[in-house]
Amino acid sequence: MSVNAFTAAAMTCRKVLMNVAVAEGAESGLSFAAYVQWLGDNGYVPAKGRNWVDRIRERGNEANHEIPDIDRADAEDVLSFTEMLLKVNYEMPARAKPADDGQAE
Repeated sequence: MSVNAFTAAAMTCRKVLMNVAVAEGAESGLSFAAYVQWLGDNGYVPAKGRNWVDRIRERGNEANHEIPDIDRADAEDVLSFTEMLLKVNYEMPARAKPADDGQAE
């Protein structure tokens, strides 16, 4: 994003979806659509987040398979949606874990 590589940013966010699915237990070697479906079916997409994943998928597919470039606004949306997906699945659960302060209750 910082070097105006908006198409590359969208492609990378698409790749993140695939890697999250595999990291969380999906089989490797599936189609991209299967990874997106797996994420939804296994609770990695928030109830109101399906549109986020669809936007990442649509713009990522466009970046990957079409000639026209992705513009800044679309790339920013895709990056923001990817960030939220990562926060919901990794950052927030890690922050919510009880602190181990060494004291027994």
